[in-house]
Amino acid sequence: MKLAVVGATGMVGNVLLQVLAERNFKIDELLLVASNKSIGKKIDFNKKTYAVIGLDEAVAAKPDIAIFSAGGSTSLEWAPKFAEMGTTVIDNSSAWRMDDTKKLIVPEINASELTASDKIIANPNCSTIQLVLALAPLHKKYSIKRFVVSTYQSITGTGVKAVAQLENEFKGVKGDMAYHYPIHKNAIPHCDVFEDNGYTKEEMKLVNEPHKILNDYNIAITATAVRIPVVGGHSESVNIAFEKDFDLGDVRTLLHETPGVTVQDNPNTNTYPMPIYAAGKDDVFVGRIRRDFSQANTLNMWIVADNLRKGAATNAVQIAAYLVENNLV
Repeated sequence: MKLAVVGATGMVGNVLLQVLAERNFKIDELLLVASNKSIGKKIDFNKKTYAVIGLDEAVAAKPDIAIFSAGGSTSLEWAPKFAEMGTTVIDNSSAWRMDDTKKLIVPEINASELTASDKIIANPNCSTIQLVLALAPLHKKYSIKRFVVSTYQSITGTGVKAVAQLENEFKGVKGDMAYHYPIHKNAIPHCDVFEDNGYTKEEMKLVNEPHKILNDYNIAITATAVRIPVVGGHSESVNIAFEKDFDLGDVRTLLHETPGVTVQDNPNTNTYPMPIYAAGKDDVFVGRIRRDFSQANTLNMWIVADNLRKGAATNAVQIAAYLVENNLV
């Protein structure tokens, strides 16, 4: 197994290496790849030191799998070059997600769709992954008509510059701004850029990607995405209207039995998901499960996950593991 990590020096790239090590992913040859300015940089992995190489050298090496986390423009340019050499690309950017010829995969939901001919596979948006993992079993049983999702997203979703901004503001130090406004002691209802319809790109990802993953374009979806001064993960408040009625006990059981989901839901003991507890973990945590009394067949839930792990790195490594286990690379 010859594996390339493209964007190895970035925040998600670092977590990718952690997840690969934790899961004992079998690697015979590891290629750590980044932009020209990082070529030659040394990175330690599993008690070995690797020198970062450039994209041209990585393509020529013909890896079996290349996991990309280097931004959309890099993926658009370089993923096809890797694919032409026979490499299977798992891309963490938004570049290929809504391409009709590419599959958008959350392994617990739709990995079975993958074949050996899929040479560019899209990893969904971090907020989408945790959302659909909780919704998929409920949709299968009760049929979702509509849902409203409001997100409370970690600054780590923006990257290193945002983390530095929060740290500087906390210390009272002036520095580079990742956002238009201070993030310390603030909530910014602006994730990614605004589109002509008044929604941000992040909000439209939460509308479009679930349709593709759940393979149901009839679900009505609306979203509001908010950036908050949190490091541990993304949180989501979701209001879901179903075609069929449900029993709350059955909903909890269904979620409890879903691989990758942990139910934390006991108001009597103040038990509910929070990013401070989700940080560093791979599961999606679901709580505050309760009926919406304002209309029929409607449920409220609170969903939390580490956006750098299940929302990005872990999901990509799970896709890679599925490909290997099923002899698709």
